[in-house]
Amino acid sequence: MSDQPNLDPLSLGNVKRFIAFRILFNARFYYPVFTILFLDFGLTLEQFAILNAVWALTIVLLEVPSGALADTIGRRNLVVLSAVIMVAEMLLIAFAPIGNTQVVFYLFLANRILSGAAEAAASGADEALAYDSLKEHGLESQWGKVLERQMRLQSMAFIVAMSLGAILYDVDKLNAGIELLGLDWQLAKSTAMRLPLFGTLALGLLAVLTTIGMRETSGTEPLGNSWATVRKSFANTLQAGSWILKTPLALVVICAGMLFDHIVRMVLTLNSEYYRQIDLPEFSFGFIGAALALLGTVMPKLGKAMAENRSKTFNYLVLCLSIGTGLWLMSRFIPFWGALPMALVYSGIFLNGFFVSHYLNQITDSRHRATVLSFKGLSFNLAYGAIGYIYATTIASLRDNPDIAALPETEKSGALFQTAFTWGPTYFVALALAVLILATIRLRFGPGTNEATR
Repeated sequence: MSDQPNLDPLSLGNVKRFIAFRILFNARFYYPVFTILFLDFGLTLEQFAILNAVWALTIVLLEVPSGALADTIGRRNLVVLSAVIMVAEMLLIAFAPIGNTQVVFYLFLANRILSGAAEAAASGADEALAYDSLKEHGLESQWGKVLERQMRLQSMAFIVAMSLGAILYDVDKLNAGIELLGLDWQLAKSTAMRLPLFGTLALGLLAVLTTIGMRETSGTEPLGNSWATVRKSFANTLQAGSWILKTPLALVVICAGMLFDHIVRMVLTLNSEYYRQIDLPEFSFGFIGAALALLGTVMPKLGKAMAENRSKTFNYLVLCLSIGTGLWLMSRFIPFWGALPMALVYSGIFLNGFFVSHYLNQITDSRHRATVLSFKGLSFNLAYGAIGYIYATTIASLRDNPDIAALPETEKSGALFQTAFTWGPTYFVALALAVLILATIRLRFGPGTNEATR
């Protein structure tokens, strides 16, 4: 019970700054033109793939150590560090020389490493800081309200970023607007390309200012910068990993969240190519992204109601039905209308994020909260990397298919993509059944099972 029953959880300083940080850190202006941006700077598709692999590998390597360090050297310090790294990663590419392939590649390589490090540093630490601030005031039951507000505001920010970022990148539209205003000057393409980066750099600076105002909660103050702290970090990592394996609900929640997260993220990574295959014009991609982001203003409220009033099994099956149906309809590649099933898939990322955070924070103690949440991030990124590898090897094997090999070069790419994508629903259903079987076994017969885990 709260020691201040009338206290609004959204009025707490750490909670307000947590929400602001999530918005500033995640709603980046260059997201709608992510792939095009890399290529226009002079990188090849192969280099783009390598850079994304480096980004994922960096997160995997740093995810758990960063969470353990958050629990020992201070969560606030780690969140501030993530914001500072965000500024550094944007500075590297905002002023990169366009067309100088070798220099650009290494600058973007450093950017991807720093970006992965920032993601790993922020993951778990910011959420643990906000949750324990609620717990400090006896308001941990209000975490759902905080998540709902954070996701809704972040979705609104994504709408702005997706729409504005695409417009800033389009030099023709920008110059048309300048001419409409009666101004006698025009932007160069090289300048317009950097505008989404400059905008994101500004968000990074605001993120630094936001995180500096955070404070450590009672009982989780940093232990100090020493070898003892480092050893404590690894001990925390091992303890948290052991706890997850021994706690049926924690293991099942992470496995279920990993299932939904990795396949939805893969679809989102490939969405621009999917839109091409259903004959949508490229200028519409940003508007579709903004429209899908609108779901984030509705899904958190729905997720909160489902988490509080429905069983975990019911919520799992709803997500399976939504994402599975969306994948199957997308695999039909219906011209134009094929964009609509994206809403079924995209909504899953919001509900999944809400459910995983809600259930994990309920059962995790404060001392290991950031470490456990980082384990979650680690598993999610490992799964995402795995499906990326599966997709790449699938494409490579399909190239030897006689029907595809006989196609003209201009048609091969589309045929490869569509063939590989049609296997997605089967892959999803097989894993969904495997997780359901695991949950049934672990929650009914696993060690440590109790009524709260069912």
